[in-house]
Amino acid sequence: MRYASRAMVKNIYKKRNPWVHKGQFGKLVVISGSNIHTGSPIFVGMAAYRSGCDLVYLTGPKRAMDVAANYSPALMTKPLEGDYLEGKHVEKILSFVKNSRATAVVIGPGLWRLDKTRKAINMLVEKIEVPMVIDADAIRAVGTIKEKLKNRKVLITPHANELLELTGVQVTENIKDRINKVREEAYKINCGKDNTCPLYPPITIALKGNIDVVSNGKEIMLNDTGDPTMTKGGCGDTLTGIAGALLARKVDAFTSGCVATYINGKAGELAAKKYGEGLLPTDLIQEIPNVIKGG
Repeated sequence: MRYASRAMVKNIYKKRNPWVHKGQFGKLVVISGSNIHTGSPIFVGMAAYRSGCDLVYLTGPKRAMDVAANYSPALMTKPLEGDYLEGKHVEKILSFVKNSRATAVVIGPGLWRLDKTRKAINMLVEKIEVPMVIDADAIRAVGTIKEKLKNRKVLITPHANELLELTGVQVTENIKDRINKVREEAYKINCGKDNTCPLYPPITIALKGNIDVVSNGKEIMLNDTGDPTMTKGGCGDTLTGIAGALLARKVDAFTSGCVATYINGKAGELAAKKYGEGLLPTDLIQEIPNVIKGG
């Protein structure tokens, strides 16, 4: 079985041509946050920046956007009226994605699980045409429309309970069970009810755990980086931000899933050496450049 490695990171993060320009390494729109869950957009956005993304735009309910704008001037924000994402926001967000010339979108972290929010998430997922990372509350929502994901460039990043809501399949802690079920469910989403499968499956599931399992239904890769202190809220959002940055720079979904899990886990290991039980997602984010450089 193959494991994600340092070599995969080096293959993406090569020496830059001195004549590169702003935007060439990705423009990411993050649809995230709610009245209470104000940290998620920040964790996703700052992790994306630390992973090399050139421009990160956040959009979500006003309080979450105000907190993010106050946190860092690097984060560009578009606040939405109200405490939660809902249908009235959909067209504004689609225009925002188009006008920002996004090369990838992240959707899900901190949006929460209200019916109106789930409906809005599904409306957006159906209409957004650029590559997407679907995470957290968006995973729980798209279980009802997953057949509409076929042939889309999508990375889905669930933990076990989110995978259950997405697919109806419960995984155990047995690694062989997780490998078999993730591969099977990724195959089903890529191939659809008509069982016509693309040569290069564009949809990938990256199941988070002690050992991450990444599969597009054809290929499988495992990742064993990480630390048990990464149970803090926000350490999944950092993975999502890293993956969003990779998709934004035109890395395929499978490779993005493999490399993002490796970087996030290795950054968590470095942060855990310093802070142990006190590790925060912000500590992990600070270590991302060190992992990319080879730390």
